[in-house]
Amino acid sequence: MLKSLAKLAAVAAVAVTAFVVPAQAASDKVELLRDANGVVNDLRHDPAFGTARNMLQNAEAIYIVPKLVKAGFIFGAEGGDGVLLHRTGRGWSTPRFYGMGSASFGLQIGLEQAKLVFIINSKRALRGIEKGEVKLGAGAGITVVTLSSAAEGATTTHGGDMVVWASGTGAYGGLTFNGTVIKQDKDENEVPANGPAAQKLRANLASIW
Repeated sequence: MLKSLAKLAAVAAVAVTAFVVPAQAASDKVELLRDANGVVNDLRHDPAFGTARNMLQNAEAIYIVPKLVKAGFIFGAEGGDGVLLHRTGRGWSTPRFYGMGSASFGLQIGLEQAKLVFIINSKRALRGIEKGEVKLGAGAGITVVTLSSAAEGATTTHGGDMVVWASGTGAYGGLTFNGTVIKQDKDENEVPANGPAAQKLRANLASIW
């Protein structure tokens, strides 16, 4: 029994590694920036995001994951590439690239793709991400709440370091972020993203918030 559990744990670890390593080989920076800009456009028309507008006005940063893939049988794994921008005295910073991923164990079956926007409310959460790697969840010290009617109250009382807006479809039930890792893509961040796609994303964010 113990050997079986050890093998299952090893499989879970491999699943996390596979998803956390940024998949920029399949999707270059320009495509990711364009997709992130499309997510920002989606927010304009989503009533569920309405309660988050005031939060974002005071947020430290925003992390956009245009496509989070969650799939598995027995073991579930989720991961995706994202773009991080923080506030500056002149608006939004140059985008930087981070991958996220996690693994979970349970009777899980199905497939889901989702768009995610993390509103980062605390400096410690932003610093944790910028250092290169951060783990989410109560046990890790970085708390996350999903966007709902109660989300604004939670962040107002400092109950959440991050608030997450999610839009997705599929058979997979729900998105959980406990144990999720956000890790910097050092290779992609060696060269600043200052091209037209990056400028368009920054301008789009500035026009809303």
